[in-house]
Amino acid sequence: MKYVSYFEQTNRDSIDVVGGKGANLGELTQAGFPVPPGFCITVDAYQQILSTSKRMNDFLEMLDQTDPEHLDVIQLVSEMIRGHILTLPMDPTVESEIIRAWEDLGTTDSYAVRSSATAEDLPTASFAGQQDTYLHVKGKDQLLDTVRKCWASLFTDRAIIYRSKNGFDHHSVFLSIVVQKMVFPDVSGILFTADPITGHRKTTSIDAGFGLGEAFVSGMVTPDLYKVRDNQIIHKQISKKDKGIFAQEEGGTECREIDLELQETQALSDQKIKELATIGREIEQHFGSEQDIEWCLCGDQFYILQARPITSLYPVPAPRDQQYRIFYSVGHGQMMTDYMRPLGRSVWKTMFPYGKTADRTESSVLVEAGGRLFMDISEFLYIKRARQKILQNKTKDASLSALKKAILDGEIEKQAPKRGKLRKAIKTYKSMIGFFTKMIPRSLKVIYFEDPDLIQTRAKSDYQAVLNKYTEEVSRRSGVDRIRYIQELLGTFFGPKCFGNALTYTYAGFMTLGILEKKVEKWLHEKLDPAIHKSPPGNITSEMGLMVGDLADVLRDHPDVMEYLKTADNGTFYVGLHNIPGGDAFLTSWIQFMETYGMRGPGEIDLTRSRYREAPMILIPAILGHIQTNAPGEHWERFKRGELEANEAIDNLLTRLKALPGGSRKAKKASKLLRIFRNTVGIREFPKYIMIQYFDLFRKVFIGESATLCQQSQLDHIEDIFYLSLDEIIALLENHLPDAKELIQSRKEHESRYQKCTTPHIITSDGEIFTPEQSNEHAPPGALIGIPVSAGVAEGYVKVVRSLAEGQLNKGEILVAPYTDPGWTPLFQSATALITEIGGLMTHGSVIAREYGIPAVVSVENATTRLKDGQYIRVDGTNGFIEILRDVGEEAVVDSQNDGDF
Repeated sequence: MKYVSYFEQTNRDSIDVVGGKGANLGELTQAGFPVPPGFCITVDAYQQILSTSKRMNDFLEMLDQTDPEHLDVIQLVSEMIRGHILTLPMDPTVESEIIRAWEDLGTTDSYAVRSSATAEDLPTASFAGQQDTYLHVKGKDQLLDTVRKCWASLFTDRAIIYRSKNGFDHHSVFLSIVVQKMVFPDVSGILFTADPITGHRKTTSIDAGFGLGEAFVSGMVTPDLYKVRDNQIIHKQISKKDKGIFAQEEGGTECREIDLELQETQALSDQKIKELATIGREIEQHFGSEQDIEWCLCGDQFYILQARPITSLYPVPAPRDQQYRIFYSVGHGQMMTDYMRPLGRSVWKTMFPYGKTADRTESSVLVEAGGRLFMDISEFLYIKRARQKILQNKTKDASLSALKKAILDGEIEKQAPKRGKLRKAIKTYKSMIGFFTKMIPRSLKVIYFEDPDLIQTRAKSDYQAVLNKYTEEVSRRSGVDRIRYIQELLGTFFGPKCFGNALTYTYAGFMTLGILEKKVEKWLHEKLDPAIHKSPPGNITSEMGLMVGDLADVLRDHPDVMEYLKTADNGTFYVGLHNIPGGDAFLTSWIQFMETYGMRGPGEIDLTRSRYREAPMILIPAILGHIQTNAPGEHWERFKRGELEANEAIDNLLTRLKALPGGSRKAKKASKLLRIFRNTVGIREFPKYIMIQYFDLFRKVFIGESATLCQQSQLDHIEDIFYLSLDEIIALLENHLPDAKELIQSRKEHESRYQKCTTPHIITSDGEIFTPEQSNEHAPPGALIGIPVSAGVAEGYVKVVRSLAEGQLNKGEILVAPYTDPGWTPLFQSATALITEIGGLMTHGSVIAREYGIPAVVSVENATTRLKDGQYIRVDGTNGFIEILRDVGEEAVVDSQNDGDF
């Protein structure tokens, strides 16, 4: 076994031997970058010392069984393991090889001794700061002592928790140690070859301070910040650096005061800033990815102390060309920003009607990044008039706010193509807005010429007959022919043949609301009463919520069934119900629900996500929560009360209009608009309901084809087909995809890497992320800011729900979720108010909250992490903010602003 490897003997392929840090330092050394000399104590040495322990396997088993959320237990086990490792004897051969390497480099020098784990400085996880570092180590005894401490630091509590939460097995992560000659810098810091805040890939960000970098890594002092782009310094922030960490003569380090005249001096000269930025770009080019680099300056010489991939950057969508581009998140518009598997993305790209060479091909306008879809809207934005229209739009929408910031940044205007290419952009722009311009005259016809009371019937007519026809056509085909037919159907999906009249009536509803708001503002100088949104007729999603309430009322009468459902599972759900007293009665109602809504589910716009029918336990927490928070029949009473309040608001509005000059004419016009609005607002959810029925049809086909492929051993699992695009499924069925299993495995790893990423609203081809403006003149200090979408104020306890399966609300709880799509509707009956991280005025959660009459604030950044279960908060859905009134465990304090109100 080899226990020592010099940097000159090490490269990026040596991770299994010397860990991530050691491998990168060896690679940098061999590439000729200025790295202080050193060597690595290999993983073999670590494994050798652990092999002498009779207790280590027991400790590791203990870790496997410990919940990473139980910090006190983790801390106790961590201390036990580290104490045990420090007692293990070092093998004489290991010790002699370490001493020999140290003697080769120089026994009078000082050294930095740092851990280098095999799961460290990887493209997917940095593990930065999880193990220990020792600086200015002098002499043989100090060196051997710190080596032992580094080995033990693999089991610091922070390292254990990091591994657990990032899916690394404690048994399979090993430790190497880097021993590197110390340099005693005048200035040191960290360089990112991409801006870690905005993500801009062409911006180098440099932190710099006096002495060793530990002073600002630990937060003791704020470093200078410099930003460089295209070899120009574009930003400088000079901080007061009153302290620094420096080496002691006898070994170790100490904190010292910086001389007063230097404290606010620029740590690096402009020339050195540019020189360092150039070194950073060269290192990035060498490794082929953005880098996080530790550096120092001694006299006139820069040294590189570490380089690792930046793991926090959101991946950049692949542009069609070298032109500067802006990408708009599809998921934010569709209220589903989760990772979408390849088949789900392929279905959407095939459906999207622009940027295609033929109906059945995938659109080049929709692009993938991090498992999410983004729309390349650059063609719109190249046109000055389009940019102006967006900037003039006053709609409260988070993505629109972020887009305005991207436009005002000016890069899209500066880099817009000229002449011929611009004509092409204008042509694309006109074709893309043509879909909406064609609907305008049809929608105006609805508003001015159709009977409002027939809207519901006409909007829902015809589509079912067309769906039945396509279902029959799909069933007559098989194999490749069936998948190609689905491709062709998807290619013309947004035409009227699939949706019938539903899209026209939906658009008419949006237009009617806008006309109504302007008329009321003009005539009465006030905003439209939000009560008119409550309990409209014909909302397919609200009707689903009412039916969930009916299921809950059936369940109340069968306590044995209720107990069974608390512990049931998807696999035995239906069979188990037959064996429970009252199970058949509940099952009858359940099947009726599934016949209408079984194709729905959370995240339903992703065809690869499970449906209620397949995973019934998704719904059970919401049903049990409904029983806890609602009396029998209360959901219907609330709906009828909403109808009454809406009618009262309408009557009040019409009465006041009649009292105005020309009031009869105004009231008559408003009355018709109100009837149109009430009948069309319910249609708002209908096109998606139609879409999900088609998705249900297609999903059944893909699962059926996958079952056949599994029988033929071409796939291993039914769900493997979800990791292939439509074209790849066809290729697999035609035996033209020999590496399908390897491809699927790589995409599962991609999913594991990116599924927890936060999806940006707007990202550019330079990787720059633009976030919504977060400001509110009505909000008190410390309040969380969002977009008000359903008026009213409510107080209650926070309930954070990240998935519908964990969505059991208690009485008085406020639902805090990343998003809500129609699949989440069962929770709304129990919520006192709604807070989501994404959304806008007309997205699903907003519409349903208004219909239910509960206050709602959406687009609250990081709401599911900033708010905690058990906090008592106030949600102001009128002004768009949230106040934390009492933290978890705090006793109630009388709020003088609301005495007697709650």
